[in-house]
Amino acid sequence: MQERFRPAIKYFGDIISVGQRLLQGARILGIPVIVTEQYPKGLGSTVQEIDLTGVKLVLPKTKFSMVLPEVEAALAEIPGVRSVVLFGVETHVCIQQTALELVGRGVEVHIVADATSSRSMMDRMFALERLARTGIIVTTSEAVLLQLVADKDHPKFKEIQNLIKASAPESGLLSKV
Repeated sequence: MQERFRPAIKYFGDIISVGQRLLQGARILGIPVIVTEQYPKGLGSTVQEIDLTGVKLVLPKTKFSMVLPEVEAALAEIPGVRSVVLFGVETHVCIQQTALELVGRGVEVHIVADATSSRSMMDRMFALERLARTGIIVTTSEAVLLQLVADKDHPKFKEIQNLIKASAPESGLLSKV
């Protein structure tokens, strides 16, 4: 979610807001976050609205998939990683290629539909359909956050509940899934 994409990506403000909520949830739950930036020299860094405090790794890349040797090494350092949650831009390029590569390596992938967009809603829609057909879980930010705590008795449930009290934006992304 880089600055140069702001004018081109549909519902960019909405996905930034939802992405930030997911990052807050990850911090609350102690879930490691890995961020990649597509060619930041030309496309800029991650937008300022996204707070990257405490992320495990921020890595520049030119490859569309974020599965780079440094990312693989960072994942290998996290005990018991069986699944990942992806969000960002563009759904049909970086998100799709990353998801397919991870699934090919035996990782369960969850794509957060309300935090993922493209310049074209047609590209986004067909990417999400393709990904779902390959066994990738297309879900929402609220569903992911509640799945991570799994029980109202989870010690961090109240903090996560506070994050989701305000619903994610009901943007035009909804009608295009």
